[in-house]
Amino acid sequence: MPDELIYNVRSSCRSLIGRMLIRKLFKFENAHIVRNCTSDRCKRSIHGHSYKVELLLKANKLDHGQMVYDFGLLKGVIKELYDSFDHAICFWQDDSPEYIQACKQFSARWVSLPVSPSAEQFSRIFFYLAQQVLNSTITQNGEGDVEVYSVIVHETDTGYAQSFIEDIENPQMGQLHLQDIIFSEQVQTEWTDALMYEKLKQGNRFKNPQVEIGRASCRERV
Repeated sequence: MPDELIYNVRSSCRSLIGRMLIRKLFKFENAHIVRNCTSDRCKRSIHGHSYKVELLLKANKLDHGQMVYDFGLLKGVIKELYDSFDHAICFWQDDSPEYIQACKQFSARWVSLPVSPSAEQFSRIFFYLAQQVLNSTITQNGEGDVEVYSVIVHETDTGYAQSFIEDIENPQMGQLHLQDIIFSEQVQTEWTDALMYEKLKQGNRFKNPQVEIGRASCRERV
């Protein structure tokens, strides 16, 4: 094994020492065109996929419920943002104006992205969105430094893309900013709070529910 590869493997392992991972699976249906790819069908014709998104979180301690992060909390803002891509068409903001206008005209649910809607970029987008939500969340159950470890986007049964923090911060892969990810009006009206994304962009804080800490009852020794 080359020395550089050995170093990278060891560095990756060291970064997870003392950290536990949890995984939450999300599913949605989405349509797109991936411009400039090799496949003629994919770059010239609208087509869809049944996506599966694996969100992996990491932390170096457990909360009062002895969890990294309660799965129920991931059914809030993060789930609503991920669900925004369901039954929607996604397009790259640099695509042709005629195509973008057609998407908006014939689909009430659409998402405009600053990058092409490939599986690779989807993994970066979903990593970035979850990261922004967690950074804006006030936890109330003794959670540790909960962070996004990785996101895996399954585009087909045999193909997936996986991103890490280094990929989010890599300018060569495209800059990501909340204001450049735009959801259609129909998508926004289906959120529990129609102003949810605007609040996230403005840096408002989301507060997790207060938890009453109890103690499990034990039988007294006879």
